[in-house]
Amino acid sequence: EAWYRTLTPMGIRCTRDEFYLHEGRTSSSTIRCLFEKQFDRHLSDEECARIYDIKKRIFAELPEIVPMPGADRMLQRLLANGIRPVLVTGSGQSSLLDRLDRDYPGVFAPDCKVTAFDVKIGKPNPEPYLMALKKAHLQPNEALVIENAPLGVQAGVAAGIFTIAVNTGPLPDQVLWDEGANLLFPSMPAFNENWEILKQELKNK
Repeated sequence: EAWYRTLTPMGIRCTRDEFYLHEGRTSSSTIRCLFEKQFDRHLSDEECARIYDIKKRIFAELPEIVPMPGADRMLQRLLANGIRPVLVTGSGQSSLLDRLDRDYPGVFAPDCKVTAFDVKIGKPNPEPYLMALKKAHLQPNEALVIENAPLGVQAGVAAGIFTIAVNTGPLPDQVLWDEGANLLFPSMPAFNENWEILKQELKNK
């Protein structure tokens, strides 16, 4: 919603749902992608920063966000099964990153986060997940990716990691399958309800 309210007054023709296709990109990548597509021109870092500042202001004016249904239970299941969560996000928005620590206290250790501040390229490039592997001291076959965005699925697959898609948005499941997801669940609650099946899949991977 914040992206839509920011960019449509600037002449970007888009729908709200379209931004789910860009989820996972860094802010500058999202802005450049849309401006180059619409106007065929490259934006400077300063222009991207100004636009992102507008987006952050609009975001702050929207109703307060609520945690994704089922996400807390999913994270607690991972922890209970000895799986250490590593946050991999394209966001560099401090209000969102701080909110994660408030909503899920103690889940993401400070040295187990990869954000827009860490990467040079970002999703759909595998760079963020390769960086996460390095931070966690793991090989690709020792990890799994849980993603709700097509570009994130693409990045996880490109990093050689078993990638589980959870469709938490309005896009068709096929969009996530087409990016190479190994498994797909229609929601976080569905992920939790099928945990035993998932554990068996992970044993066989």
